[in-house]
This record gives sequence, structure tokens and C-alpha cells, in this order.
Amino acid sequence: MRIISGQYKGRRITPPKKLPVRPTTDLAKEALFNILNNLYYFDEISVIDLFSGTGSISYEFASRGTEQITAVDQNFGCIKFINETSETFDMPIATIKSDVFKFLESSKTKATVIFADPPYGFTQEQFETIPNLVFQNNLLEEDGVLIVEHSKETDLSSMEHYAYSKNYGGCVFSFFEIEAENLSEEE
Repeated sequence: MRIISGQYKGRRITPPKKLPVRPTTDLAKEALFNILNNLYYFDEISVIDLFSGTGSISYEFASRGTEQITAVDQNFGCIKFINETSETFDMPIATIKSDVFKFLESSKTKATVIFADPPYGFTQEQFETIPNLVFQNNLLEEDGVLIVEHSKETDLSSMEHYAYSKNYGGCVFSFFEIEAENLSEEE
């Protein structure tokens, strides 16, 4: 696994083989960050990385200058690895060891970008629970985006707040946003 761009561009990070993870491929990660680069200044946003695994997505944000990053994973080994790596590179990544669904139900923390990379083997209902909880609990900033990574077998396009999807090999990123009409109703 390598960091694609930013301050730590090209740095290789080797997680322990025993971690129960499926990291986002470099190709998909690079494509995702090209999209985000056109939407945000990385030093002006906050990020929540759900099902963070090895921390690959968190490291990319940190390398690009994001200073408010929260990585959430229920696996102790993953959290330990993220803590060690972020300390080695002096990255501002706060970790929370928690079941992601419990975190989403109880969190009051809002973010500009919420990235979720749950296991591809999740059921359709489990995938749908992620956007439902994010929007029910108002965890996304007004100009923010929720990105859910999944396989081609999962389709989230009929969900409320769904904006669009991008496919990269066997990986799909579904983007969710707060609609403008919803914002005007709340004001």
C-alpha cells in the first residue's frame, strides 16, 4: 500500500498480514482523490473514515493537509496499526475503536467527507443502514459528501440523498449529498 499524493507521496506502508482488511486499490484511491480534489481544499475539511481498516484513506487525507480526521474501526489490530502509522508520520488522525453502526447512532461529530468502506459481503440492508444513519443523525456538513465503497453487486442508487456512482474495476464509490431543497427547508 502506498500514499498516492501530498506530503508523504510515494511512501509505502506495510500493514500486518493478519488484519481482516481489503484495502482500496491504488487505482480506485487515486480516482477517488481526483474527484475530491475538484470539490474541496483538503486543509479546510474534516473527515470521518468508517471501517478504516489499515487507514489507507485516512493517510491520503492527512498527506494532503487535512487536519481533522477520525478513523473508526472495531478491530483492535487495525486501530493499533493506524495509531502507530499516524504517530510515525506525525499525522493528525484520531482513532475510535467502535462498531461503526453504534458510532453512527451516538456520534455528534459532523464532517465534510464521510468515507465508508464496509466489507463487500455486507447485505444490502447493512449497506443501506450507513447512509440512513449518517443523514438521520445529521453527521454531514452542508457542503459535504458521504462516499460508500462497495462491489458492483450492491446498488444504492434508489436511496434518498444518492447523487451518483463511479466504477473502478470491481470497486464502486456511491456518493450521497444533502440536497439543496432540504437545506432551504431547514433554514
